[in-house]
Amino acid sequence: MKILIAASEMVPFAKTGGLADVVGSLPKALAKLGHDVRVVIPHYKQITEGRYLTDLPVPMDGHLETAIIRNASIKAGEQEIPVYLVDNYKFFYRDHMYCYVDEGERFNFFCKSVLAMLPYLGFQPDVIHCNDWHTALIPLFLKVRFMDEPFYRGIATVFTIHNLQYQGRFNKSILKNLGLEDKYFTPEELEFYGEVNFMKAGLLYADLINTVSAKYAMEIQTRELGEGLDGLLRKRALDLYGIINGIDYDEYNPATDRRLYENYDRNTLERKRYNKYGLQKELNLVVGDVPVVGLISRLVGQKGLDLVAEVIEHILQMGAQFVLLGTGDDYFEKLFADVKVKHPARVSINLGFDSTLAQKIYAGADIFLMPSRFEPCGLGQLISLAYGTIPVVRATGGLSDTITDFTAEPARGNGFTFTDYTPEALLDAITRAIRLYYDDPAAWAQLMRRGMSMDFSWNTSAVKYLNLYEKAVQKRKQRINRAV
Repeated sequence: MKILIAASEMVPFAKTGGLADVVGSLPKALAKLGHDVRVVIPHYKQITEGRYLTDLPVPMDGHLETAIIRNASIKAGEQEIPVYLVDNYKFFYRDHMYCYVDEGERFNFFCKSVLAMLPYLGFQPDVIHCNDWHTALIPLFLKVRFMDEPFYRGIATVFTIHNLQYQGRFNKSILKNLGLEDKYFTPEELEFYGEVNFMKAGLLYADLINTVSAKYAMEIQTRELGEGLDGLLRKRALDLYGIINGIDYDEYNPATDRRLYENYDRNTLERKRYNKYGLQKELNLVVGDVPVVGLISRLVGQKGLDLVAEVIEHILQMGAQFVLLGTGDDYFEKLFADVKVKHPARVSINLGFDSTLAQKIYAGADIFLMPSRFEPCGLGQLISLAYGTIPVVRATGGLSDTITDFTAEPARGNGFTFTDYTPEALLDAITRAIRLYYDDPAAWAQLMRRGMSMDFSWNTSAVKYLNLYEKAVQKRKQRINRAV
């Protein structure tokens, strides 16, 4: 198949979250299966790669903007995967990737550029795989603006929801910038509580929709987690799929990871402790064999940090240390900074993001905490398993699909889970983990090895995506045939 993956970020070029990891890994798995896969993202200011390919005009609100298309690549074994970078000084040469008042215009320009560049490149994909609201206009434009053009008519679309909470909502005036008439500002179309909703465009116009775990695909059809779009998602339930994300074991391998204090594998687990000692020393914690609880996260309400704040004193009273890495809401940054002031020898709060420190935490911690209110997939629990660090998670979304509670199922459990979104439920799960760490070192080591033996690579998920692409292509063909 010929596949184009469109997204707002991608490792190793630009990253703010897990989306970049997915877009950096999935193409490699697809290419290894023998398919022609290419990726397109914006060319942000911080991206230094990319040689000039071509430039082309893009209509924007009665005038033309120029899209400069640059070319880079990533490797999948011996194969080169093309990565197209859409460059425009006005829209993308900025200090940050997101959070500007003209976000709607910026990603409208990106979506239009993606479609406009294809004839120039001589690349006619069978399917465009769109990711989150930043690319959600592509299915809309294909069906509204390009349906009668032979080059575009047969291109199918798959739209992936990575997090339904972020939808791309803008004032009605954005319609003019999109080149759409007022008839699209209705509840049946793009209107959403008085605004234009880009995510809704993807849900309405993509041939097929998926999200990043089977559990989350069900949860977003409920009023509780549907973010106001549950009715539309229920309406498209037959076109909605759940495919769990994978991780790249070339990137996340404690046996070869150069960022660690010492490498190890499941047969040399005794070396893992030196990563704990190194982490404790680097972060000015007391060095010793106590359970280290790690948390790497955006500091936002979704991540269950209010629960952590309620139980942190109890965790420390059990003899554990706590290490946090992340940035986000001022409230949580101050809250955890205050905890560090109170317990400087047992708590390390690192505000910001440091990929090297993240890997040291994955390897040096004993327990990895993800008490999320909701979690579409989650990569942290998968990475922690690969490093022999035991996840304690709330059983929601992808966390529920990937982590089995050891207490309930000792023969196959790979972590500790809780269901109720309460401090008491979280504390119970952490207590069970810490008790096993202290009371039964042999069972703890077996649990570590089990996690490190699990395969959450992209191999299985890539095949599922290929099946989804094929279904989308067939659906597109049927739609064309009916139109004829």
